[in-house]
Amino acid sequence: MAEEFSTDGMLDIYLFENEQLLEQLQDMVLEQKDADCFDEDSINEIFRTMHTIKGSSGIMMFDNITAVSHKLEDVFYYLRESKPHHVPHLELVEHVLEVQDFISNEMEKIRNGDPADGDASGIIADLDKFLEGIKKAEEGEGAEPVPENVHEAPKQFYIAPVATSASRFYKIYITFYPETEMSNVHAYKTVYALKEVAEDILYYPEDIISDEKSAEVIIEDGFKILLQAQCSEEEIRDIIGLGYDIKKVDVFECKAEEFLQGFDFGDQETPQEQETAAQEEKAQEQIENEEEAREEKKAEKPKIAPGDFVIKSKEPGKQKKLAKDKPKAEKASFISVNVSKMDQLMELIGELVISESVVLQNPDLKVPGLNLNSFNKAASQLSKISTDLQNVIMSMRMVPLTNTFQKMNRIVFDVSRKLGKDIEFEMVGEHTEVDKNIIEHISDPLMHLVRNAVDHGIETNAERAESGKPDKGKVTLSARTEAGKVWISVEDNGKGLDREKILAKARKQGILDSNKLDSEYTNKEVYQFITLPGFSTNEQVTEYSGRGVGMDVVVQNIQQIGGTLDIESSPGNGSIMSLKIPLTLAIIDGIVMETGNSSFVMETGVIKEFVRVKEDMMVDEPDGDEYIMIRGECFPVIRLGKWYGLTDYVQSIEDGIMLILEVEEKKVCLFVDKLVGEQEIVVKPIPSYIKKVKGLSGCTQLGDGSIALILDAAGLVE
Repeated sequence: MAEEFSTDGMLDIYLFENEQLLEQLQDMVLEQKDADCFDEDSINEIFRTMHTIKGSSGIMMFDNITAVSHKLEDVFYYLRESKPHHVPHLELVEHVLEVQDFISNEMEKIRNGDPADGDASGIIADLDKFLEGIKKAEEGEGAEPVPENVHEAPKQFYIAPVATSASRFYKIYITFYPETEMSNVHAYKTVYALKEVAEDILYYPEDIISDEKSAEVIIEDGFKILLQAQCSEEEIRDIIGLGYDIKKVDVFECKAEEFLQGFDFGDQETPQEQETAAQEEKAQEQIENEEEAREEKKAEKPKIAPGDFVIKSKEPGKQKKLAKDKPKAEKASFISVNVSKMDQLMELIGELVISESVVLQNPDLKVPGLNLNSFNKAASQLSKISTDLQNVIMSMRMVPLTNTFQKMNRIVFDVSRKLGKDIEFEMVGEHTEVDKNIIEHISDPLMHLVRNAVDHGIETNAERAESGKPDKGKVTLSARTEAGKVWISVEDNGKGLDREKILAKARKQGILDSNKLDSEYTNKEVYQFITLPGFSTNEQVTEYSGRGVGMDVVVQNIQQIGGTLDIESSPGNGSIMSLKIPLTLAIIDGIVMETGNSSFVMETGVIKEFVRVKEDMMVDEPDGDEYIMIRGECFPVIRLGKWYGLTDYVQSIEDGIMLILEVEEKKVCLFVDKLVGEQEIVVKPIPSYIKKVKGLSGCTQLGDGSIALILDAAGLVE
């Protein structure tokens, strides 16, 4: 009977591995979408990917995923075996991506605890029709028919042996990497894969699913399989494969009598021991042969001649070192960790930083006459360790933008196909690393900017031809880091933004200042109008744009993580949308300041200068606005106490201090009572029950236990 098992423990690894396979599949397909056809390696890789997903989904009993992956596997089985000449490449790319989308959606349902109940019948019918079309085109040229790729769902893993003259018998020994998790599940998948070619199969340990301890046995002693099948050793190795889990596969063909002995090999050595012994015996034999040759040479030349005692360089082939004497390169080992655990660790490190501040800023240390030399040394060491710990956890949380950029590649492909535009997509700096939480916040805004570039920015093929532009439009997605920030730009070579059209729409919606001429607005100010809610210059609503929602959401999402959106455009030549966002959200360097009885923190990077000023430097406007002249330059002034309606704050400009803030080339002077000092700040979100206040981005706990509000420079400068 089939082995009874529960799939609960296998679900996480099923989702993780198949998600990796689907990402690799999408990357591969999109890289070759502009080619005439898939190369042979890609066809084999896509076939193996679908075969793996089909097998693991069969184990997990997700029938719809199994069915659709098997059907796409059929298509690539035919491409691999028949090598047809007439294959609509872009149509095939769309079919592969459609299957990838379906499986991804089903896996998302599974991850959320919902049933994988998607209907794959339409996709399967389309693949059948596509495959039949290829076959008919080839049969018209007299091509030989290819045998069907038959898949039978396994009912049991032990099959009654039916040996024929073509049957061959194998002993298989699989070694897993020591760090491989759930090696019993990986062993189970190997058995399942071999089942399709097996006439008879036995394996040890037997209880690889029902007994979790079998994983330790497999790591320690290896996984042994006895296989009866009508296939070659190379075919068996291809089915098993090597990867991040399997380190080595030993396959030995044996006789039927040895096969029937089962796993009771008596005093026989394991395949690994046999191989090691054979290598050592061969090396010893070579050394003995070399010694005999030297003895013969001595016999031939008994007399000593001049130069015999000169030390000569070692000739090739003499005294070869065994492999075990060579220094082995250290193999990188990886382990999958739940993101929630990483978040929890980050929170604990944040609490550690706060506790460190509480200790180092304790009022008891300010008692006169205390000898703090030993304490200061210990405190310095503690600060170093906590800083190193922060750097390590930060590096663990940093992930490359590659996957996010590849998703944008897919969006460009889908939208350009539906709009009938010929567009090239280019990625620059996709290996730039940012905090995982940052990636989660920028994915949707980036998607909207890329869609806008394809829909709004790039002209139709006919329009490009009329204006004498290259046939292909181009969208470039680039990333770079600079001064603790990451810049992500979406650039297109389309028609650019129409200043007059934007101004006309803004005037119609009553956005423009009636006392200000159109010419007084800079291009940057005009382009920022498109980020306002309900603003759209599209006269016709399409599937992707024209409703006036999207750009305002982009700006809101970016501002939530302390980022900004910068827009540049050249009429007729294209536009550049640039996101400037912090590398991480967790711990920042900040300046602590006080106004009235309240404490505030400002990120160090936006503060350009601290200035003491005089009353005669102030300029008061009739409407109540204040400005200050510093070295011939005029800055607007924000009194922090007045801004938030505080009490007991310093009124005289000469008794406080000015901070010159700069955000996106905009400058403002912030007036506060006094500065406390520089400190590492653990960013905490403002509780949801408190109404969002302009100019605040979070809060933190200071060393004395009090709460300080974190100022958002972008919110103050606007």
